[in-house]
Amino acid sequence: MLLYIHGFNSSPLSDKGLTTARFIKQHYPDLNVQQPQLPSEPLAAMTLLRRIVEQAKMKGESLTYIGSSLGGYFASYLAEHYGGRAVLINPAVKPFELFDEFIGTQYNPYTGETYEVLEKHKQDLAQFNTAVIMHPERFYILLQTGDEVLDYKQAVQKYHCCKLLIEPGGDHGFAGYQEQLPSICNYLFLDK
Repeated sequence: MLLYIHGFNSSPLSDKGLTTARFIKQHYPDLNVQQPQLPSEPLAAMTLLRRIVEQAKMKGESLTYIGSSLGGYFASYLAEHYGGRAVLINPAVKPFELFDEFIGTQYNPYTGETYEVLEKHKQDLAQFNTAVIMHPERFYILLQTGDEVLDYKQAVQKYHCCKLLIEPGGDHGFAGYQEQLPSICNYLFLDK
């Protein structure tokens, strides 16, 4: 199973989500791909993700993840706790430290949902922090130094022992992402 996990205020209908879905459908048509729309509340989002992973494990499926931004934070937790390989694209390292600027009403342009980010969501997110990566062989991290939302250096510090691709320039959406999909899939062992 490949679990694609989108970021904050995003969706499987984002450019990366759609590009990933098209590529996988074309090259790996028999692969079980899960691209859920995450609930805006962190505990509900992780409950959904855990359920998907646990169902795949019960079926004996291998676990692989692609996580973007906040989705990378969630994917880190899942890969460390359930196993499987993860590719993280400009991942959030400590999103709970950034949530102060998002407290209040938010709008998701992909879903049309208006919702509230609460102070308690910071503590909820902190529960899933993988402060130390215990299984670096499970991770491939793609970073661009021009990320205007997250400081890529935090990800370099956290994932220094993992496979890293650091490109100069770019942006938070990871410019040229589609060109990375063959190497992403190769890393995730989708060719086996």
